[in-house]
Amino acid sequence: MRFVPHTEEERREMLRVIGVERIEDLFADVPEAYRFPPLNLPEPLTELEIRWELEALAEANIHTGQYACFLGAGAYRHFIPAVIDELLRRGEFYTAYTPYQPEVSQGTLQAMFEFQSMICALTGMEVANASHYDGSSALAEAVLMALRLTRGERPKVLMFPTIHPEYRAVVHTYVQHLDVRLEGESGWTLHQLRQPLLLLEELEAHLDAETAALVIPYPDFLGRVLPPSRLRETADRVHQAGALLIAVVNPIALALFEPPGNWGADIVVGEGQPLGIPLSFGGPYLGIMATRMAFVRQLPGRIVGETVDLEGRRGYVLTLSTREQHIRREKATSNITTNVGLMALAAAIYLSVMGRHGLRQVASLCYHKAHYLAERIASLSGYEVWREHPFFHEFVVRTPRPVAEINRILYEGYQILGGYDLGQADPELAGHMLLCATEMNTREELDALVEALGEIGPAREG
Repeated sequence: MRFVPHTEEERREMLRVIGVERIEDLFADVPEAYRFPPLNLPEPLTELEIRWELEALAEANIHTGQYACFLGAGAYRHFIPAVIDELLRRGEFYTAYTPYQPEVSQGTLQAMFEFQSMICALTGMEVANASHYDGSSALAEAVLMALRLTRGERPKVLMFPTIHPEYRAVVHTYVQHLDVRLEGESGWTLHQLRQPLLLLEELEAHLDAETAALVIPYPDFLGRVLPPSRLRETADRVHQAGALLIAVVNPIALALFEPPGNWGADIVVGEGQPLGIPLSFGGPYLGIMATRMAFVRQLPGRIVGETVDLEGRRGYVLTLSTREQHIRREKATSNITTNVGLMALAAAIYLSVMGRHGLRQVASLCYHKAHYLAERIASLSGYEVWREHPFFHEFVVRTPRPVAEINRILYEGYQILGGYDLGQADPELAGHMLLCATEMNTREELDALVEALGEIGPAREG
């Protein structure tokens, strides 16, 4: 039986105020023929029959537990300790909403505080929020933050061309109605795209009094990692121009490479999905964002702080809440008033369970497996691997056939999920595949991919 909280008398009063006699009158504008169309639904099933049907539908999908997967491009298959799901499903966390009342939300607030602390340790920054929807929304919010910090007097943002294309698209969406120019992300040749240090020099040459920020990836969408010593020079040039440096990171890579806080980044953002969050067909994911304490009042999203109560006991509260839309809309730093707290909790548990050494081991496995795979593919006839610059766990391969064709053969003939077709991101990169290897790829899978690519080879004439 349905529960309707309103009494009959209350419903009559509401209808009277609206000016109609019956609820049906509210649908008078809908043509009668379309109010209750036949749905042609099948006969009802028992719970057991429904389960069989859903299981059959699910089996039609191929997942990464069945086929070897070498597809990354922003979402990655990593090992997820069982404890993460076990803790996430506890009712205290699973049903928690915004912790406005700290006296009844200490568990959630402390978890978020620990998440922020670990993100700061990972990025080398001084303060982090908790959190954003995904890496792309975090980057867009960072761009808006840079514009606020430069008081709206600098309308130009320089974007490195090999930032994830979907991240760049979201930034465009956020600023499309603002007087903001996004420059540097397009118009490059294949030869230029192969030289990230040259791209960096070109962007640095465009720093001027109108520049609010320079955004650089670490690693970039093509897997390459710019040298921290060179990025330190970039940071100096950005700051001399009065602009801010925004870094877009892969958090797993930060266990192996120098954190951006050490080489001068002002704002660090990234996708937190690799930190214990499953692929899940694209979401929900987690946007991480950290900055320097000097900029904390312009940091969007929730920030949990540590304090003491009247009896001197440690406690946790939402702090600087007046920045948020739900308190002072006209002065809000962001329209984000909720977040993916459950995903932030997953990342916090993952970082706690893996620890400093475990995270570094994951990063090291990713790095070495990707380099082993790249070396073997480079020996195949017809394939060329981009190896001019250091890379983390993704790399570019020029293929002897269209990437879509190779991926179809890998899928149908070898039960392998191939790499990302870079021609989808930039026409200059047509005929190039982005391959990824993580700790989840076994030696047998790596060798099977190499053997399959060798057998596929160039298309035969005639």
